[in-house]
Amino acid sequence: MGIGLGIFLLVVGAIFFFTNIDSSVLNLSSSTGNTIGVILMVAGALAIILALVINAQRTRTQHTVVTDRRGGPDVVERVERRDDIV
Repeated sequence: MGIGLGIFLLVVGAIFFFTNIDSSVLNLSSSTGNTIGVILMVAGALAIILALVINAQRTRTQHTVVTDRRGGPDVVERVERRDDIV
């Protein structure tokens, strides 16, 4: 999802920056459209970088299985054998 959002922001930012559609459609001046375009492109690049870092961390995780044994330890009786008792 993060990579798709980043690509979307990059495309919309490039449209605002490289075309003159923003001044006629949204009633913005050319410099305002260029500024919005640069901001959207930077945000898109950051979204892509963050998504790649998070996905890389997700693949390096380790899963450990912990078994919980309840109850007392096993007790072994010690029996002493005496031969002198009749």
